[in-house]
Amino acid sequence: MNDGILEFVNVGKEYSGHAVLKGINMDVRPGEIHALIGENGAGKSTLMNILFGMPVIHSTGGFTGEVRIGGQDAKIMNPHDAMLAGIGMVHQEFMLIPGFTITENIKINREITKPAVMSRVFGKRLEPLQHAEMAKDARKALDTMGMDIEEYTKVHGLPVGHMQFVEIAREIDKTGIRFLVFDEPTAVLTESETEHLLDAIRKLAKQGIGIVFISHRLDEIIRLSDRVTILRDGEWVATEETKNITAAEIARLMVGRALTLDREEGTRQISDEKILTVKDLRVNMPGEEVKGVTFDVRKGEILGIGGLAGQGKLGIANGLMGMYPVIGDVTFKGEKLDVMKTNETLKKGIAFLSEDRKGVGLLLQSSIEQNIAFTAMEVHGKFLRKVGPFTLTDDKAIRENAEKMVKDLDIRCTSVTQNTGALSGGNQQKVCVGKALALDPDLLLVSEPTRGIDIGAKKLILDLLKDLAEKQGMTIVMTSSELAELRSICDRVLIICEGKVAGELSPFDSDEVYGLMMSGISKEEAMKAAAAHHAAGAGGEANG
Repeated sequence: MNDGILEFVNVGKEYSGHAVLKGINMDVRPGEIHALIGENGAGKSTLMNILFGMPVIHSTGGFTGEVRIGGQDAKIMNPHDAMLAGIGMVHQEFMLIPGFTITENIKINREITKPAVMSRVFGKRLEPLQHAEMAKDARKALDTMGMDIEEYTKVHGLPVGHMQFVEIAREIDKTGIRFLVFDEPTAVLTESETEHLLDAIRKLAKQGIGIVFISHRLDEIIRLSDRVTILRDGEWVATEETKNITAAEIARLMVGRALTLDREEGTRQISDEKILTVKDLRVNMPGEEVKGVTFDVRKGEILGIGGLAGQGKLGIANGLMGMYPVIGDVTFKGEKLDVMKTNETLKKGIAFLSEDRKGVGLLLQSSIEQNIAFTAMEVHGKFLRKVGPFTLTDDKAIRENAEKMVKDLDIRCTSVTQNTGALSGGNQQKVCVGKALALDPDLLLVSEPTRGIDIGAKKLILDLLKDLAEKQGMTIVMTSSELAELRSICDRVLIICEGKVAGELSPFDSDEVYGLMMSGISKEEAMKAAAAHHAAGAGGEANG
């Protein structure tokens, strides 16, 4: 009766005496889409590491309980065992080799070869590759995904969405795949790419493959999954048929409290003093080119920058920090700013929280306390002390500052000496926030501050940004793909379309106006269209 079912039976895990999983019971049935959700630090990644036999599990004392398939202990001691058991994983961060073709990436370590004279003498490694057969397998996997692209195409330069599908194709090409884990698969995809991916996941489930779908996007979980399991602080909270539960109920169970991003009607009183003036800014950021934007930022306000992916919104903050070639005039606190001198920009009181937390934001092999302190040490000479002619790091000040940040930002970690690379994505983001705040900036540029993190961490970060502006007078420019978040804390929102400012909106303007402006319609036309839509609706109700 357990034939083919994947089960976690009373699974527990400790790191250095700290229990991160406490008796988890969960099962995944063939052909079902089972969502797994929980705040960062809830135990999702540890559970998946156990499923895949990752070295971090077995080098730290293993785990308690069992992973069973078809009622039998699967005995998964390493990722190869997981593959033999028919378990595959599509990672949030791509594991592809850019210089290889799609076929080569799909068949890597499982190449099809044929014995030849040289290989019979010198061994299997000299067997020639059977390119046609490998391409045939790759084509079959790509067709299963509905992906109309040549299998001989190099991965380098492919759109992000295509790379995600190559990852999936590689997993489904493996012989005997029975279960697939998707770890935040839509975090870097556009809306259309997301829809395509969700359709592909549904197709895989219909073929009898059991899906574990890990996501923080509640709307996707509601639309896609058959069942949802919620973890909180390493414990199982609930498993429910998705049709019987709402997004609000999932959020409440996940964080133990009701969460909302709503805001009260009304506007804050903001100074008329301009802290930042940007004129005709052009930024050559690949995929996010800025083609001439002009705007002012008032002291103490939260200015939102929104727009669709690839329209240039991310290029603005990256350009202001000199991350890419820039043309234009930027004035900060009355002085002209040479934005290509990033260190000078930081010294003048501008800090940057990048959307690329791993590439730009963090030193993953360094501790939390070092990550939080190092930029402030370099730029402002903070956390240093003089001993005679020598300048030494003030380890006590570094630790006290880090411990305060861990407490204030609710960073889930074993201690401030833990390597940042060992943290979950949401907690890494909080370390990035702590690093920026250590600079005590007058202006904070934040790009995608809640990307890939759970709703509880999102609310904490958004509340923090709001408090920094309202209680400490910090000026914030927040770039985000999440309009609901921009509207929840921003005083006004600039919509970027085709590399330019399409217009400025109030957080209280209608969804229709936001949607129309993001699609390239002028503010005036968007307002007219929205008004006409509402008038037609009212007329229909009256006639009814």
